[in-house]
Amino acid sequence: MPHTADVAIEAWGRDLPELFVHAAQGMLSLAVTVEPGATVTASREVSLEAPDWEALLVDWLNELLALQDEHGETYVAFDVSLSAPGQLRAHLQATQAYRLNVAIKAATFHNLAIRHDERGYRTVVVFDV
Repeated sequence: MPHTADVAIEAWGRDLPELFVHAAQGMLSLAVTVEPGATVTASREVSLEAPDWEALLVDWLNELLALQDEHGETYVAFDVSLSAPGQLRAHLQATQAYRLNVAIKAATFHNLAIRHDERGYRTVVVFDV
């Protein structure tokens, strides 16, 4: 049962890389507001492996939160590739021109399932705040 320390987003994409990008954008749109005209101040590379797509999605979102915290930046552009099942490679563009809205602690596995149908991929991700 949800409680006041949870927030969730629904994300979808025509393919899995687009789903991962949309999940990241959705999470960060809850967490921060990027200043209009913010400039890109850094680029980051992310490489992750996990046993399944759901674990990879949670790892991906939590990696973004960790990088954001470590570098004092947020991410405004994503180039994600899923080279093999359970493997993610991403190039991120970051800015430091943002303000925090909600402190998201972590993406969770609560009721997490990536579903596929004729329109593409969908999931609901619950975050601990």
